[in-house]
Amino acid sequence: MKIILYISLAVSLLFTSILSAQDFAGIATYKSQRKMEIKLDSTQFSDEMRNQMMAMMKKQFEKEYTLTFNKDESIYKEVEQLDTPSGSGSGFEVQIVFAGSGGADVLYKNVKENRFANQNELFSKIFLIKDKIEPREWVLEKETKNIGEYTCFKAVFKRMVPKPRVMINSTDGDNEAEESNEEIEDELVEQVITAWYTPQIPVKHGPGNYGGLPGLILEVSDGSETVLCSKIILNPKNGVTIKEPTKGKEVTQKKYDEIMEKKMKEMEEQYNSQSGRRGGNNMEIRIGG
Repeated sequence: MKIILYISLAVSLLFTSILSAQDFAGIATYKSQRKMEIKLDSTQFSDEMRNQMMAMMKKQFEKEYTLTFNKDESIYKEVEQLDTPSGSGSGFEVQIVFAGSGGADVLYKNVKENRFANQNELFSKIFLIKDKIEPREWVLEKETKNIGEYTCFKAVFKRMVPKPRVMINSTDGDNEAEESNEEIEDELVEQVITAWYTPQIPVKHGPGNYGGLPGLILEVSDGSETVLCSKIILNPKNGVTIKEPTKGKEVTQKKYDEIMEKKMKEMEEQYNSQSGRRGGNNMEIRIGG
């Protein structure tokens, strides 16, 4: 029995070594979904308005991305949508503002050099965020599951993040705006990140800012958003093209976060002042963390 076990282990290690020696390249397609639970004042918002708003937000949060990768580098991009909801004819409008979502127009990562370049547009200005890839203390677990034709292993890590919050501004038509946004200090809560990676594709890449595992991450969830790989093309006939972005004002991640927070506060103040001068039911939803 021990001999059989040793032989199996040796074959497994040899197989892994052979895979690691190969220059894997490919294109992976991911789709994201986010859980949303919003409570609205029934005296101001009817069930129909709530359902319409939830449908708009669901479509807004369902996005598609492509991850182009080789052994050392990757490019992560959102697939452009032709139909993006911006409002409705129901007498109310919805503005969705992301605080610290970590989104990217073009996210380049170089795992060999342990750095990234994130080309991002913030309020009509393009920034190029350059910094080191922050290490994550992944805990590798024995649990497995299949995603498509690939066997995936579970990995988790924990971090503290600001508690997500929803802030709503509303008006009842002829009356002046009722401002319900208040200064609230960010409350930190523990967030558990769960990833599923496959050693069958031995690269340390994954969707968004995730990576660093001994295999391509095919699924990752932070409890509210799940990003799942729907298609993989390995070693395409014409190869893959990965170009590091160069456009935009160069800043560090810390500096960019400071700029974003300042802009978000300015936007809230502007929106609050404008909401008092227009009719209808207006609301702003901000999700932080």
